[in-house]
Amino acid sequence: MTPSTSTTRPDRSTPSTPPPRTREEAGGADPTVVDMAVVGAGPCGIAAGAAARRAGLSTVLVDRGPLCASVVDYPWYMSFFSTPEKLEVEGLPFVTAEKNATRREALAYYRRVAEYFELPVRLHETVEAVEGREGDFRLRTRRDSGREDEIRARRIVLAIGGFHRPNLLDVPGEDLPKVSHWYGEAHPYWKKDVLVVGGSNSAVEASLELFRTGARVTMVHFGSDFDPGVKPWVLPDIRNRLEKGEIRMFWHHRVARIEAEEVVLREEDSGQTRTLANDRVLALTGWRPDPKLLRSLGVPVDPDTGVPEHDPETFETPIPGVHIAGVLAAGYDANRIFIENGRWHGRAIARAILADSGQAAPAGN
Repeated sequence: MTPSTSTTRPDRSTPSTPPPRTREEAGGADPTVVDMAVVGAGPCGIAAGAAARRAGLSTVLVDRGPLCASVVDYPWYMSFFSTPEKLEVEGLPFVTAEKNATRREALAYYRRVAEYFELPVRLHETVEAVEGREGDFRLRTRRDSGREDEIRARRIVLAIGGFHRPNLLDVPGEDLPKVSHWYGEAHPYWKKDVLVVGGSNSAVEASLELFRTGARVTMVHFGSDFDPGVKPWVLPDIRNRLEKGEIRMFWHHRVARIEAEEVVLREEDSGQTRTLANDRVLALTGWRPDPKLLRSLGVPVDPDTGVPEHDPETFETPIPGVHIAGVLAAGYDANRIFIENGRWHGRAIARAILADSGQAAPAGN
C-alpha cells in the first residue's frame, strides 16, 4: 500500500498567498484578451501559466491532448530522475511517498497545480493557426468534436514540448505492426524475442524491465557505450546483465531491415549483416518537436540543432510577443532542458512582460 505522506521528506505547507487578481478581474483591461496564451499544457506550460497568475497576468493554456500528455506517455511504472522539489511549480509543495516521484504522483501533482493557480485549461483543442501581432494575436483552434474557436492574446508562449515525431530508423519494415517507438510496460512482451534499439536511458530501463518480466532481450546501438544521460544507478545493473549474457548487446550496429519474424542488423565498420529471430522491435531512439507552428509564425529554427532563435533571458523569439518555454528551447537535444530547469522559463517570460509594460515583478518572481 502506498503511504499517504512522505517518509523521506518533510511536509511543507501549501503557499498561503493565492494568485493575485489579473487586470481583467480587477476591471482594468479587455476581458476577452488574455495577457499570455500558453500553447502546451505540459509541466513547463503549466509552470508558465502559474508564473503568469503569480505575476497578476491573465492567461489561458491550450493543448491538443490531455494535461501533461508527455508524462501520460511515460512508461507506466517509471520514477523520475529528479527529486520532487526540483519538479515543483511556484512554491507549491510536491510531497511523495519515496525519494523520487512516480509518474502517477507527478500527474496528480500537476493537476493540483492547475487547480491551485486556477489556470484556465482548454484540453483536446488544437491550435491550427495564429494570426495578428503583438498585443492582438488570434489563435484559431479546433476541438476534438470539430468545433472551431478563437483565443485572443497579447503574447504567446509556445511550450509544445519535444515529443511530436519519433526519430525514425528509416529502414524497410519499420511500418510493420510489431514495431513501436513508444514503450509503456513489459507485460505484453513476456516470452517474446524483443529488439530494443538505442542507448538512451529509456532504452536501458525498458530493456531491464523486459528482461525481468521474461522477455528475451537484445539491444542494438550504433555507438560503443551507453548515452551520457543514462541514470548512474542504472548503469551497473545493465552492465551486469550484458556481462552475464542475460541481455545481448550489439555495439556498433544498426538495424538494416525488419521482417515479419526476423530482424537484420548491419555492423558499422565492416558492413557485415546478421539475422536474428524477432517478435517485437522497440525503436527507442528519441523524439523531436514539430516546427510547423513556429515556422508559420516566422520563427527561425536552426536546421542542425532544431533550436528556435530566441533571447535566453526573456525567451522571446525575433517575432515580437512570441516566446518559447520548456524543452522546445533545446531543439533536438533532449538532455539539455528538463522539467527542473524548464519550469523557470515562464517566470522569466512573466518578468519580461511586466518590464515591457513598466510594472515591477511581485516578490518571488
